[in-house]
Amino acid sequence: MDFGRSERWRLPTPIKILIAGGFGAGKTTMVGAVSETRPLRTEEALTHIGRHIDDLSGVEAKPTTTVAMDFGRITIRGDYMLYLFGTPGQERFLFVWDDLALGALGAVVLADTRRLADCFPAIDYFEKRRQPFVVALNCFDGARPFTIGEVRQALGLDPGVPIVRCDARRRDSSRDVLVTLVEHALRMGASPVGTMS
Repeated sequence: MDFGRSERWRLPTPIKILIAGGFGAGKTTMVGAVSETRPLRTEEALTHIGRHIDDLSGVEAKPTTTVAMDFGRITIRGDYMLYLFGTPGQERFLFVWDDLALGALGAVVLADTRRLADCFPAIDYFEKRRQPFVVALNCFDGARPFTIGEVRQALGLDPGVPIVRCDARRRDSSRDVLVTLVEHALRMGASPVGTMS
């Protein structure tokens, strides 16, 4: 039997996607909610020593922070394998992003409307690299509900950049964000084939 030609043994096409955004925006939560496997996490405890470095305004109860990446996986009908890489949120970890972004189809920039300015570094990063991205407004309990237009204006986003609302804790909501990103990237001419490096 020729296993090289058998459809039964064909490997799914890998697609790499980044989940980025500010500190405490819900990136680790989103990867964990949507991954079909137990996600890999590189979290460390926040300590009183780091209080002067990490601004905890609005996320005072956050006990940990990602220091390298989060990783999850989703299989789509056996044809595609989405590999999700959650980036660390603090600017001091931006050096990790270049390696994580290499070969990515695009990115989700997760935004917390209580700390909207925290997603500027991620937006700047993807705009400078002309990498497709969508902005997902993570709907935190008690957060003021801004309109999509208000967020677009506040972030200075091009009209072509999709902005969607989501609940990063919910699998279906996170999945819908990923679908929006893939559709947007394909409209921009990105190819899912061979995007993993």
